[in-house]
Amino acid sequence: MTLTVTIFSLLYITARSLMIPASPVHCKLGYFPCGNSSHCLPQLLHCNGVPDCENGADEEDCGDNIGWAQLLTPHQKNSFEEEEPTGCLLEIFPEICKCKNKIVDCTEKGLTSIPDRISLNVTELDLKNNKFSVLPDYHFSQYVNLEKLYLQNNEIHSISHMAFAGLLKLKVLYLSHNNITKLKPDVFKDLRELQWLIMDNNNISKLVMKPFEGLKSLYFLSLLNNSIQQIPRKYICADLPNLNWLDLEGNKIHTIKHSIFYQCSNITVLVLRRNKIKTVENSTFSQMVKLVELDLSYNLIEELPPSLFRNLQRLQQLNVSENPLKKIYVNQFEGLVSLQSLSIEGVEICNISTQMFEPLKNLSHIYFKTFQYCGFSPRVRSCKPNSDGISSFENLLANIILRVFVWVIACVTCFGNIFVICLRFCIIPENRQHTMSIRSLCCADFLMGVYLFCIGTFDLKYYGEYNRHAKDWMDSNACQLIGFLAMLSSEVSVMLLTYMTLEKFFCIVFPFRNCSVGKKQTLFTLAVIWVLGFIIAVIPFWHEKAFGNYYGTNGVCFPLNSNQLEKRCAREYTAGIFLGLNLCAFISIVILYTSMFYSILKTGAKSAERSGFSREVSIAKRFFFIVFTDALCWIPIFLLQACSLLNKDIPGTIISWVVIFILPINSALNPILYTMTTTSFREHFKQCLEKKNLSGIMEPRKSFMSSSLHDNHHLSQPAS
Repeated sequence: MTLTVTIFSLLYITARSLMIPASPVHCKLGYFPCGNSSHCLPQLLHCNGVPDCENGADEEDCGDNIGWAQLLTPHQKNSFEEEEPTGCLLEIFPEICKCKNKIVDCTEKGLTSIPDRISLNVTELDLKNNKFSVLPDYHFSQYVNLEKLYLQNNEIHSISHMAFAGLLKLKVLYLSHNNITKLKPDVFKDLRELQWLIMDNNNISKLVMKPFEGLKSLYFLSLLNNSIQQIPRKYICADLPNLNWLDLEGNKIHTIKHSIFYQCSNITVLVLRRNKIKTVENSTFSQMVKLVELDLSYNLIEELPPSLFRNLQRLQQLNVSENPLKKIYVNQFEGLVSLQSLSIEGVEICNISTQMFEPLKNLSHIYFKTFQYCGFSPRVRSCKPNSDGISSFENLLANIILRVFVWVIACVTCFGNIFVICLRFCIIPENRQHTMSIRSLCCADFLMGVYLFCIGTFDLKYYGEYNRHAKDWMDSNACQLIGFLAMLSSEVSVMLLTYMTLEKFFCIVFPFRNCSVGKKQTLFTLAVIWVLGFIIAVIPFWHEKAFGNYYGTNGVCFPLNSNQLEKRCAREYTAGIFLGLNLCAFISIVILYTSMFYSILKTGAKSAERSGFSREVSIAKRFFFIVFTDALCWIPIFLLQACSLLNKDIPGTIISWVVIFILPINSALNPILYTMTTTSFREHFKQCLEKKNLSGIMEPRKSFMSSSLHDNHHLSQPAS
């Protein structure tokens, strides 16, 4: 008996343990479990294309399939796309058409009139991609069993009053991609069973409800890409009580009144994408308690009332992206307890906080303007974008090659310029004014090295968790300062190259004139160049409203962006610097060197004394190579700015390569090209080494002679 009780007890405990659901895996904030396993991964490793979980669960369910778009597919395909072969069950159908079961397919047959010799028991008629222009009265009335009618991609501009008379069983009607401008009253009155009406890409300019009054069973209504400017004041669902899906994308609707969707309690999908909506009144969607998907993207909405989505407890997908929203309230998404997908792309959220997304317990997909915002939604498994091409979730510099190169180029730039500055002070030059210009250029290039060192340092500081600090970093004073240094360095370097080229131009083209510049003139010119560079770099700080966060638009704090800056003044200022000042300087340098070489070729053969002139020629050739390398560095920047003005999208990866590798490379090469490769510098440097070696040899000799004399003197003294 005891054994029996024990066995039953064990069976009961086992059954209870099987019935009790497994306790959910608890991961810390910002981490999500690998399916049912106890292993947790950070948000940035989920849905990144690389399976990091042993069971691959981090790459499962990554596609945002939330919503009802997949319902369109079976209605857009005709039955000829089915795999099972079926014979024709119709006695009469046009010879040029295909027949299958009770379906007639006349797609792309060049028909100019609707065929009239078809068996009366036809259930589906496909007439898309033909050349019909008019739908006459009573033409379809004999096909009382017709359920689907496809008339899209024709040239229909007029629908007769009784064109669809007698189609009492019609459920699906496609009239998209035609030239329909007006719907006559009662044109659909016999379509009592119609569930799908698709009329997108026509030229309907006014939406009146009279044609839809008899469509009591209408489930789906699509009027996208027409020219509708206003939704009728009458309740749109008063005549369409069973309307489930309403698509008004691509029209010219400018205002959504709060009473328009009154009694629309059955609508689950509402698409108002790509209109000109500026205002959405409060409680507009309060009656739409079954709404599952709402799309308000690509409009002109500047503000959404804080309680606009309060009653949408079944909403699963919300898209408000690409609107000029000035503010999103902290409680904007309260009540959206079922929301799974939220799109806020193209929206600058100045007051973003974690509390804003705290009520969204079921949110699994979120889309921001920049990946830096993902740090404020740590409970969301899939957050996009993961990177802007420059930075990533983990690192300030997304590319490992750039993370190494930033240190290499920084070291070469800083130490190379410091080495040249020190040697220029040690070696007595023949042309002191030219040496002053080179020292000034080295100082400007040295600032670029400092900028790269700072980028590399902060990349190490935020290693592995950059997205948590990204917004604070780009708004910080440190980012503004190093961006200022980079701009100052690049602009002073460009102006100095132009000045030095102009100086050499006068020395070579006009060799017999006294064109040499004095010390005071050189100092004044260099001071003016530095002051101008400082002013150019500091102007964006003067007016924050006009320029915004000018140097903090990306992780590398340099205002060379592919996407358009939010502030028009900042965008025009950037274009003025890179396509105005710098491009003019580059063109001037090219013209000046062309003139110099033309003068050299013209006068070189006639010159009797070539000793002094040959030195100028060698300098000119060397300068030409320097400017050529500068051109290779600046041409990509000119192209990027031109593409930016043309609103072309450029990957952030290209921007990062330009800023980290291409832009500073001439700062790293200038000390080598200007000093270390010159004949005069090598000769002076060799003489210094020889003097140093000679002095090193003479010192031991002097010490040896003095010690010998001391020893001889000591030996000549009498012994004590």
